[in-house]
Amino acid sequence: MPDESVTKKLSESITRTLPFLRRYARAVSGSQQRGDEWVRLCAEVAVRQPELIAKVADTKLSVFKLFHNLQQPFGGLDRTSAGTESVSGRLKESLTDMAPLQRQVLLLTVLEGFTVGDAAEILGIDVETAERSLEEARLELRRVASVRVLVIEDEAIIALDVADIVRNAGHEVVGIAATEKAAVELARKHSPHLVLADIQLRGADSGISAVNEIMRAMTVPVIFVTGFPERLLTGKRVEPAFVISKPFDPDLLRAAIAQALHTVSI
Repeated sequence: MPDESVTKKLSESITRTLPFLRRYARAVSGSQQRGDEWVRLCAEVAVRQPELIAKVADTKLSVFKLFHNLQQPFGGLDRTSAGTESVSGRLKESLTDMAPLQRQVLLLTVLEGFTVGDAAEILGIDVETAERSLEEARLELRRVASVRVLVIEDEAIIALDVADIVRNAGHEVVGIAATEKAAVELARKHSPHLVLADIQLRGADSGISAVNEIMRAMTVPVIFVTGFPERLLTGKRVEPAFVISKPFDPDLLRAAIAQALHTVSI
């Protein structure tokens, strides 16, 4: 029988990895429900067959690899609901040109911090294919049409940095809001294509509450940012489909924007 202490340690390591797997699955699928369904399946298999995880020294890598090995799930995860009119036809065409493999490699590297070699192992492809897919994904991101972005962030320096990244990615910042009231007013005035929101705002204000109010009047994809994504991605309540960590680099933001818009453009 396997050593109980080893089994416990492995179980704890898998548990620490699950929030990041949820983030990745949701980002690829654009849906908390679909993403979490596949994560639950992966977790169940990992618990019942820990030897599948123990074969690889890096637990996070092995969990992500198992996730992809389970019926190659992204044929189903990549299905999205009918589009909205908030994204132009030209943007729709540009975003849907990015193949699932390109998005997977991009998200594994810029969102989850895997090397290209790690991404290749996770996806069961060779490194050359992974490198080519990553480069194609980055080229595709630069083709994405400009969209209107509302930034909800109460820290002035961070807000300006985020706005600069958004503009440098080729998008228009329609406003920066530090409070719930300002966020709702700016959204109503500018009808943004995308909302980029911090979780905690000034005083008792909440980015989640601001977004909920905005969503009562319009349908718009949202990316939440937080310094502690694992605390948000528990799978125990309704949570955002798109979560990125602070600090983030321009490639990560471009990838998140493209994927968030992709879910409402096909």
